[in-house]
Amino acid sequence: MNLKQTLDAALSTALDRASGESGCQALVAPAKNPQFGDYQANGVMALAKRLGRNPRELGAAVVAQFERDPLAARLADKLELAGPGFINIFLKAEFLGAELDALHEQRLMPPSAAPQTIVIDYSSPNLAKEMHVGHLRGTIIGDAIARTFDYLGHHLIRQNHFGDWGTQFGMLIAYMEELPRSGDLHTELSDLESFYRAAKQRFDADPAFATLARANVVKLQAGDPECLALWRRFIAISIEHCQALYDKLGITLGPEHIVPESFYNERLEPLVADLKTQGLLSESDGAECVFLDEFKNKNGEPLPVIVQKSDGGYLYATTDLAAIRYRCQELHAERVLYLVDARQSLHFQQVFAVARKAGYAPPECQLEHLSYGTMMGKDGKPFKTRSGDTIKLVDLCGESIERAHALVREKNPQLGDAEQRQVAATVGIAAVKYADLSKNRNSDYIFDWDTMLSFEGNTAPYLLYAYARIRSIFRRAGLDPDARYPISAPAQAEEKTLALKLLQFSETIETLAQDCLPNQLCLYLYELAGHFMKFYEACPVLKAEGKERDSRLGLCQLSARTLRQGLALLGIDTLEQM
Repeated sequence: MNLKQTLDAALSTALDRASGESGCQALVAPAKNPQFGDYQANGVMALAKRLGRNPRELGAAVVAQFERDPLAARLADKLELAGPGFINIFLKAEFLGAELDALHEQRLMPPSAAPQTIVIDYSSPNLAKEMHVGHLRGTIIGDAIARTFDYLGHHLIRQNHFGDWGTQFGMLIAYMEELPRSGDLHTELSDLESFYRAAKQRFDADPAFATLARANVVKLQAGDPECLALWRRFIAISIEHCQALYDKLGITLGPEHIVPESFYNERLEPLVADLKTQGLLSESDGAECVFLDEFKNKNGEPLPVIVQKSDGGYLYATTDLAAIRYRCQELHAERVLYLVDARQSLHFQQVFAVARKAGYAPPECQLEHLSYGTMMGKDGKPFKTRSGDTIKLVDLCGESIERAHALVREKNPQLGDAEQRQVAATVGIAAVKYADLSKNRNSDYIFDWDTMLSFEGNTAPYLLYAYARIRSIFRRAGLDPDARYPISAPAQAEEKTLALKLLQFSETIETLAQDCLPNQLCLYLYELAGHFMKFYEACPVLKAEGKERDSRLGLCQLSARTLRQGLALLGIDTLEQM
């Protein structure tokens, strides 16, 4: 258990004993103001109201019960009853020092005591086009969440649900068939967006071409060898484009994680048959639909979940139902997460409800749509080029690296050009990722180059600089940054504040794993860096002597290590110097 959980369990037990009830919740949380302690228990007032007791009297009884616990003598310096029944908890400096010193020999937090099989579906580009800024949020937020589950030791199954099937591929195959047989397909597809646009223009302008494209869809779905061969070549080259971007962004998705729409193609007909056997399907205008009572339009009429169109074709809902069935019944997932933008909320509510009704997802398996908002420009509209085109992700990354290079050249001109470019590559990618990750994923956010590349505020450059600055302490003093520096009880207020923040890393990670909001980790790291800067200004490190010097060096070590680990969970590399 982390520190918060330990305190909560002990005070909840004390609340049980003081009240004569069972299963009470002390509701321990970090104190917002250090003068009111390190943690605060807030559960007394609600229980006292329910029992008709005086909250201060009940609070005093809780404090008395807790002080009888042997754990109290080890953890708490004192407990203070405040206001109508808050309990302020002041931790012992000796306890904080001992807990931090033990981390020299351990991970920053233990793996999960109850690992789960978790499927996470994220990124999911459409292989008919190049990845653009619309794919950025789902890709990097999903990757940060996936890295966190990996770190906690869960059995994590990454699933990249590529869009590689559907009517647009008939059009693309028809266009590929028109290319000279001697041509190099890799060269032709070097710009997927232009290739797709040219094919779409032919489709819109030439009825004969459109007829051929539609015929190719039928042939492709029927398994025509020539159509399949062209389709496979197009898909392979498209995947190369995507993988190059994943590698550039430091995304932990590879070809082995691709489970595309086409994977479920053979599972769709049996799924529809099963829904029919269960009596869940109703015909509506020739289409096969599921109607559930909980989904109605504004006129109170039932909203259909269409699983097969009148022409026999399938929809996203059909594929998503097949995916849930596969993930729950064959991969044995206990938790399935979908990183898909907020506009698809109703779709997933309906699909999840049908999957439950059909028995494809057992009650104990969590199905979660992790929605996210839109990246907006300074004009408050979706982020696009000046001409109104969608911005390619590769161009966005390139521009961020170039802007970072200009910044590094200005800030650190003594670095050679090769070093400057290496630093710029790390800072540029980190800035793009962190600018997104530091915002609540449920909100839209404004994309602003000046803010994201600033060395002030909650930004990637600020945190990377904080880490490099800590490492430079050891380098400038000629000390081994990985040697053992024993940490003792923090004596000054800034030391204690930093020590407590370091011990709250595990709380932050466990909350992130539950809520899947990476901005919580970003805020923690920003606050940690701020606490370190205050500590460093108030508490001389290299000028101190003996145990005090060692302890402060140990705090520096753990601060750097925690920053590095936290940034790694966000998919951001650190730099030894900037």
